Amino acid sequence: MRPFDYVRATAPDDAALVSGQIIAGGTNLLDLMKIQVMAPETLVDITRIDGLSDITTEGDGLRIGALVTNTALAQDARVRAGWPLLSRAILAGASAQIRNKATTGGNLLQRTRCPYFYDTSQPCNKRRPGDGCAAKGGEGRMLALFGTSEHCLAAHPSDMAVALTALRAEVEIRTPHGDLRRIPVQQLYHAPSDRPDRDTVLEAGDLITAVILPAPLVGSRQGYRKVRDRASYAFALVSVAGSIQMEGDMISRAHLAYGSVAPHPWTDGAVAKMLEGQKASDALFARVADALVPDRAPHPDTEYKRRLLRRTFIATLRQLTGLADTSGTDIARTQS
Repeated sequence: MRPFDYVRATAPDDAALVSGQIIAGGTNLLDLMKIQVMAPETLVDITRIDGLSDITTEGDGLRIGALVTNTALAQDARVRAGWPLLSRAILAGASAQIRNKATTGGNLLQRTRCPYFYDTSQPCNKRRPGDGCAAKGGEGRMLALFGTSEHCLAAHPSDMAVALTALRAEVEIRTPHGDLRRIPVQQLYHAPSDRPDRDTVLEAGDLITAVILPAPLVGSRQGYRKVRDRASYAFALVSVAGSIQMEGDMISRAHLAYGSVAPHPWTDGAVAKMLEGQKASDALFARVADALVPDRAPHPDTEYKRRLLRRTFIATLRQLTGLADTSGTDIARTQS
């Protein structure tokens, strides 16, 4: 690890935020510094800034401070009652020790787990633009299906960001000038285009201050299905997060997001529209799954993800709509 300066910010307008690399829990950043994928000259610790560690009500929703730990968020009684999807997604990721340190803001900003991004002996446009993409001619089992470019095929690894996208959450961002803006979680992320090193739309000095959860769909059934290589401590190969509102056997509202298949949490509005107003059935789900899954994978090693996403999508919809037994699954009802 290279030498670096360490400073503590005590307020959101601290000048150090503009010139340094922000650190909170550090569960991803410190790993990247150890292998010199990231080598910031200055780390700016934001854990002493007041007001970023609270979960408070905002109308019928919640305001989640950026420094709320994953453990605190997953265990919050209000989250478990109204947004169980979020709690389940967080608990599906990492270990208890990591969740105790990882923060809400940091989880959204974690970097890809593409092996070529971590291997400094290999070219990677996400590490250094213009170097090339070793994944294109190498092994690519963990790469994306959607939203890739000729410059980068990497997928975003977060479980929590997928759940927040399905729940229509927003990110609150504070600029160095003190202005606040809110954007949907999905709009936080940059498509790779010709600058895959830019993961997000954040500019120098921008600080994520909170995540805003809107009121859940009344009486909705929420679920998070994560398919991975082993039962715990593994990143998703494919994940599906959903919040479904039913009227009898008819689907009235559908909010869905897909993880580990794109450079950011993936959504498809046309797929959701195909479900709404329709009677839940295996035939419907099969037809909609065909519309969701791309005709081909951008890398031959992710061809299996097309089949896996289709099956995971159908299995999740069957459980969310009551066509399948939900006992022992990660499907839960919101408390009205």
